[in-house]
Amino acid sequence: MSIDRKGATDFTKEAHVHSVRCLDFEDKASFEEARRGFIAPVPDGQILKEDGDFVFDPHKLAFASGEPEEPETVNPSLWRQARLYADGGLFEVCDRIYQVRNLDISNITFIEGDTGVIVVDPLVSAEVAKAALELYFEHRGEKEVVAVIHSHSHVDHFGGVRGVVDQADVDSGKIPIIAPEGFLEAAVSENVAAGNVMTRRAMYQFGILLPPDVQGTVGSGLGIGTSLGTITLIPPTDLITGTGETRVIDGLTFEFMLTPDTEAPAEMHWYIPELRALTAAENCTHTLHNTYPIRGAIVRDPQAWSMYLNDTIDRWADKSDVMYAMHHWPVWGADRVREMLEKGRDAYRYIHDETLRLANHGLTPREIAEQVEFPDSLAKHWSVRSYYGTISHNVKSTYTRYLGWYDGNPSNLEPLVPTESGRRYVEFMGGAGKVVSMARESFEKGEYRWVAEVLGHVVFADPSNQEARELQADAFEQLGYQTESSTWRNA
Repeated sequence: MSIDRKGATDFTKEAHVHSVRCLDFEDKASFEEARRGFIAPVPDGQILKEDGDFVFDPHKLAFASGEPEEPETVNPSLWRQARLYADGGLFEVCDRIYQVRNLDISNITFIEGDTGVIVVDPLVSAEVAKAALELYFEHRGEKEVVAVIHSHSHVDHFGGVRGVVDQADVDSGKIPIIAPEGFLEAAVSENVAAGNVMTRRAMYQFGILLPPDVQGTVGSGLGIGTSLGTITLIPPTDLITGTGETRVIDGLTFEFMLTPDTEAPAEMHWYIPELRALTAAENCTHTLHNTYPIRGAIVRDPQAWSMYLNDTIDRWADKSDVMYAMHHWPVWGADRVREMLEKGRDAYRYIHDETLRLANHGLTPREIAEQVEFPDSLAKHWSVRSYYGTISHNVKSTYTRYLGWYDGNPSNLEPLVPTESGRRYVEFMGGAGKVVSMARESFEKGEYRWVAEVLGHVVFADPSNQEARELQADAFEQLGYQTESSTWRNA
């Protein structure tokens, strides 16, 4: 073994075949939807700060564009997802609604009012938001920004606000900043109070330090990656405080629904009747989402998530011609809108109900995560595959939401810290050399989860044991190649 990157083993290739056996790769509907309405590509080259520092490369997944050969080092289902979001640019969603995709992990949406443009969710950083606005202006003509809407409190949906509006125009009342109740408190608590540790963990979740290629990162499951520019925040000036509230913004009616404690602590959906256009924000996209992101966050409520999607169906599904989201691509037609919302509703409710059912039977979080699988009606639907969230870690977070960290096993009440328990495990197993030797045998059998786990004891006991570190890294690598989840792959 060495620190060089390896190819996929025969066990990994076999795991790929097994993991996608129920999926219909002949279904090309998502590819047609992802390219529908294309107007212009993203700008050539990289996005840079004024001082020349790097911000974002919108072409980082060019290797997945078009019809590339399927690599052995990426789960086939995840590779399909990467191909779907590899190509960005300016797109027409419907009359008067446009999106720029792939200038960040999220989409920025432009809704044309009677006199100007409403900007929705201005990305992570000011530099990419400005570039997106310029791309829109280039092809739709320059217009005044008349309002900004933040769908929810995560930084990839507000951090670029100063790239599209000036503080003075907001302060004067010329441009309202509209957001759901609790937006500012949630944005601060997630991005400031726990900001240091969350940022460190996000580096792993999003694969920021990994090379973009078939042995490295293939995006985040939500998009091609996150920008590294100037994060900004302008406090909202108009809060939506109740479901059913409406705003007439530059001639268009926005009907709002609050959806707190779903994908974000403060989030909302809305419908524009004049355009028959619906958004469920980030609560319904082309992936199973997180009820807990591995970067860390307050655990989300899958039952509430499911209920709000059901309310959205009842309220707007049958009168919607299009549903656009803050990641990925839209879907068109009332039947397709309903289908997407129903699959999302059922997926989060299934995770919630099965977790509690099995917990009440006495299973621990890890046992439940091993047991829960979607029924075919969900497992075969591309929109709730585990590209970002996973059934496994969503089950564990749902358990934690109700029952906390303790699994009922007294030996887990006050375990030794990893360095001390690692030292004792290694001693009990006959020394580091024996553990590494046996782990190598397990590696050759394709038992990568066990290799990663057992070598963790050796590495914590003696971080200088390079042989153990490299063999564990090789196990992590194969697990990354096998997983359908981009965030697990990146981590």
